[in-house]
Parts: sequence; C-alpha cells; structure tokens
Amino acid sequence: MTTFNRNFPGRNDANPETMAFMGSPEIVMAYGLAGRLSFNPLTDPLTAPDGSTWKLRPPAKAPELPPAGFAAAADGYVPPATSPDLVAVQIARDSQRLAILALFEPPKLERFREMPLLLKTKGKTTTDHISPAGKWLRFRGHLDRISDNMFTGATNAFTGERGLTVNLSTGERDRPVPEVARRYKAQGLLWIVMGDENYGEGSSREHAAMSPRHLGAAAIVARSFARIHESNLKKQGVLPLTFVQPADYEKVQETDRITLVNVAELAPGKRVAAVIHHAGGTTETIELAHTLNAEQIAWFRAGSALNRLRAEQERKRAGTGAR
Repeated sequence: MTTFNRNFPGRNDANPETMAFMGSPEIVMAYGLAGRLSFNPLTDPLTAPDGSTWKLRPPAKAPELPPAGFAAAADGYVPPATSPDLVAVQIARDSQRLAILALFEPPKLERFREMPLLLKTKGKTTTDHISPAGKWLRFRGHLDRISDNMFTGATNAFTGERGLTVNLSTGERDRPVPEVARRYKAQGLLWIVMGDENYGEGSSREHAAMSPRHLGAAAIVARSFARIHESNLKKQGVLPLTFVQPADYEKVQETDRITLVNVAELAPGKRVAAVIHHAGGTTETIELAHTLNAEQIAWFRAGSALNRLRAEQERKRAGTGAR
C-alpha cells in the first residue's frame, strides 16, 4: 500500500488531502519513482538527475508459485505440553492487565425472581457504549478490571445521562453503572438490562458480553439485537431476550424489578413470561422471545459455552481413562 498527498481546488499546500491506494510491489515502485499517480509505467519516461530520460522495462512474468516453494519457519513456535494439566500459569498478584479467567457459575434459577433493573438504555447502545475501548483496551486480559467500564457510554433512558443509574437497594441516584452492578453482585442479586433497537451493534467486542456476565447479568431484554452480540451473550450464559410487543419497552420504569417466570422450562421457540414489579406494588406481565437453540440452552444451563465444552471434554477423558 502507498499513500499520496493530493491538493484539491480550494485547499492550500499546508492542508493536503491524503489518499491511500493498494497495488502490486512493481506498480508501487513505479509510482514512487515518478512521484505522481498520472504516470504510465508502460509508456512514460522518467528523468534522471543529469536530465537524461529513460523508461522502465516491464518485469518478467512472475511464476504462479515460488519455484523453491514457500518459506516456512517455525521460529517462535512452542509445541503444546504433553501434560497440559501440569503447566502452571503464573501472573503477578498485583497485575492490572492480566488475571486468571475463572469459570462462570451455572445459573441458580431461584435468583431470577424480582431482579433489579440495572439500566434501561435509549437509542444506540453499541458494543463501544457497553464496553468502551481507548484506554480500557490495556485491561483486556483482566476481566474484573475492564468491567469498570461497563455501560459507561450507554444513555440512561430515564435521565439522558451516560453511564449513571439508580441503586434500587439504597435509593442512591446518579451512581456509576459498574458500581451499582458490583453492589448487587455483592448482595447475591442478579440484575437485568433493557435495551432499544439493534442493541449491541458495532464491533464484535466480546467484553461487551463478558463484563455484564461477570458483574451479574441474568438477561438483556431489547427491542432487537445485533446478531454477533446476541451470539456473544449466549456464549457467556446471558439470556438475550426480545419484546414480543416492542411497545412493552415503554412499560419499564426506573425502579422496576423483573421476574422471569418460566426460565426453568426454557426451550427452542418457547416464549418467556416476564413479570414487571413496579415500585407501587402493581405488576404487569409481558412476553419475551428468544432465538436460542438446544445447544445454546445447554450453554446457559452450564453457565457458559466454555463450561459446557469443558464438561464434555472431562466426560470424554473419563470415558477413555485419559489423564
């Protein structure tokens, strides 16, 4: 790839437009020698420092494959250990960038009752709103540390503020969303988030699913999901649910608690009933849909896709007597 500066009408030399093009090594070299994109290497001459002119000769036809084969080097490759269970991974105790990733616990379905609403988002809730990048990317290997950014870019539907919510346990308002999530988790409470259209659009950032799972998300309910993020939530054991009636999004109030009634009977194509418990003591029941298949439901019941995979591997090893 090569880049060129090009001045457009109305722009001065101090502010050129930069344009990038991709080309073969031969054509990039030809343009580099000429210094202009209008150069035709088949017909146009080049001027040497002494003022003489000369032309490039077309290169010989390159073979389809290298005559001696492709260069293959194993430099830097370390083969896996013959006994991986004996390998100890050592991380500094005070590391802010790396931490051992612990397995998520399988769900306890009794905790899916009267879950506090952590946040109701409005408008775009991309993966960068859920798990902002920038300075946070240095903590990608430390799930607990990077989870301090969770929902800090999301817009609260009730206040219009970003990254702030109410703590239903204490009544405190305008508290950072990760702080409130951690308090609920410390109380043994699962929580739920309500989202708008195309929730989770943008990059396939897996921390946008891992951080909510780590801090206690039971389910994300939205008007609709971006496909990749919906899949990531399933893999981490978080239920991605959609309003059967999109207008039910408006029924959710700031101090609500939600019960997922029949989550124990979760099955492909079967709707989930949700009871919204309002602060005044009234309730409303709404229907939620999902796209989980039988395998993905098994992930949820195991706690995550990784848990399910590990359990399958352990069963296979036990069946063959492997150690």
